[in-house]
Amino acid sequence: MPKPMRKPHQPQSLKRFLTHASRMLCAWAWLLSAAAHAGMGIVERAGEPGRVPFTAFYPTEQTEQSRHKGPFEFSLAPNATPSPGSHPLVVLSHGSGGSPWVHVDLTRTLVENGFVVVMPEHRGDNYKDFSEPGTNSWKLRPAEVSQAIDLIAQDPLLGPVTTTNQVAMYGGSAGGHTALTLAGGQWSPARFRDHCQAHIAEDFSSCVGFITRLTGGWLDGLKKQVALAVIRYRFDDTTTHSHQDPRIRAIIAAVPFAADFDLSTLVTPAVPLGLILARQDINQIPHFHGLAVQRICKTCTTVADLPQAGHGVMLSPLPPLGATDSITFQLLSDPPGFDRQQLPALHQKVADFFKQHLTRP
Repeated sequence: MPKPMRKPHQPQSLKRFLTHASRMLCAWAWLLSAAAHAGMGIVERAGEPGRVPFTAFYPTEQTEQSRHKGPFEFSLAPNATPSPGSHPLVVLSHGSGGSPWVHVDLTRTLVENGFVVVMPEHRGDNYKDFSEPGTNSWKLRPAEVSQAIDLIAQDPLLGPVTTTNQVAMYGGSAGGHTALTLAGGQWSPARFRDHCQAHIAEDFSSCVGFITRLTGGWLDGLKKQVALAVIRYRFDDTTTHSHQDPRIRAIIAAVPFAADFDLSTLVTPAVPLGLILARQDINQIPHFHGLAVQRICKTCTTVADLPQAGHGVMLSPLPPLGATDSITFQLLSDPPGFDRQQLPALHQKVADFFKQHLTRP
């Protein structure tokens, strides 16, 4: 009886070549598809009861028009027909009090690379409603990200052209906290309290937000005492919070709030996790936040480590920040020597990270 034929053995080098070639073909197909898109469409969906409002941006072949959004003027194609195809989805989680409009530059780069981008409006912590920032919002945000994926899948305009079984996620600042949670991180309000009790002077802004700053004056001692009294009263809950969504396959956390995480839960994140660090960040001191994650994480990718950037690096276009002596200006304005012309390259790195991890065979 003849022996069954065996497949010829493929050298390991040939296998690596074929794998690399397959990935390159996927990337080239993606780029060629993205190059055909002429513009950026936008839809804004109001939240019905139990549904998070969202703004979505997407590739379209229709002509853009000038539109005023917030303090900005953009070139957009409202409610345009999406470009045909199957576009991968990115969910973008805004920072505390944030809006879609301060992320339009990153969004445009993602759309030019073939993505649909959806930004859920996080309840109680957005530019329209700033009533529940901090841990109350952080408990809700990850589920709102998951709901945004559901809503895009069900959307009559975008659902038919959007892939929602392999999704990327990006978040900055409070959105970075959301990103770390979705990457498998576990946090608790009591850990926030413990961090602030130990480091109230060094990381004051992270503990009190945009209410006040330490100035080196005689009131600083009183500010710290009052802040700690409020923090001890409000944040004694030891409940651990976590949330994962199997559809999310790649995540980037930019200048994230991270001091309330059990860092052991971020040693090996559940999905590929990229970090964007800004060394001159005085709103979230990197040593306690982004750098702390970078030090502990064994599998993270540092997408960018910017020595001259501040917390506002995640915002583009940068919104009006008020007078130079305002707290908002001091915490979000670019430090001297930072060049915003770096940002297009940074935004492309974000797109490349997502393409790398969503196009793997």
